[in-house]
Amino acid sequence: MKTLFLIAFASIMSLMGCAQQETATDAATSTALAGDEPLDDGTVLELNDQTLQDTVVKTEEEWRQVLTQEQYYVLREEGTERPFDNKYNSNERKGVYGCAACGNPMFTSETKFESGTGWPSFYAPISEKRVKEVEDVALGMVRTEVECARCGSHIGHVFPDGPEPTGLRYCLNSAALSFKAK
Repeated sequence: MKTLFLIAFASIMSLMGCAQQETATDAATSTALAGDEPLDDGTVLELNDQTLQDTVVKTEEEWRQVLTQEQYYVLREEGTERPFDNKYNSNERKGVYGCAACGNPMFTSETKFESGTGWPSFYAPISEKRVKEVEDVALGMVRTEVECARCGSHIGHVFPDGPEPTGLRYCLNSAALSFKAK
């Protein structure tokens, strides 16, 4: 019984340490990247826990009113824009990439890399809390879809063929992103 208690206690302490480490990392990122200046489209990118607590729920008609036709196609209908002919594939400016639908900051230029695919690619999100990964079985294949954790919009897909340190390639649609330069 004592052994079982010690194993349970060690497991709980380990989990608490991971949670504290993630919180400290998120706080450091928040301090470094926080901002409240509106983007060209009026979206505000703020990196804080409140952004995620304020889940955005709209009807499809409300989404149609606030998104362009291309954004609606990508974000709400899970479409894909053409490769190489999009806004952020070749963007080399420093800054934060957020969800074009709700402003949730998801990726930074620090993790962006040239994948050769024609879409902006990143090897890691700002925090795993900022994106949601779901199984996508459309088009006769199994992939991992990337959604905004705040509003559920389709952002792109993640593949296991990216660079170190994660080995992941978050292949995203520019139409699904807003960018705020540092």
